[in-house]
Amino acid sequence: MISYEKLWTTMKEKGISQYSLIKHYHVSAGQLSRLRSNAFVSTHTIDMLCHILDCNVEDIMTFSKESQPPSSSK
Repeated sequence: MISYEKLWTTMKEKGISQYSLIKHYHVSAGQLSRLRSNAFVSTHTIDMLCHILDCNVEDIMTFSKESQPPSSSK
């Protein structure tokens, strides 16, 4: 499972609010909603956040093996 809990801490440390992400960096409210619920987001979104926050991937997300990945349909 991917968790974005670290994102909110990093944003606070960098002084960047959700409002700022939406208004100044044009991150959609839908993307923020998916991040808050630890839902799937694109690598483009992760890349964009790392650039905005001037941080590494591990500063905004973590992986744990608590749950199994969704099965792929064939």
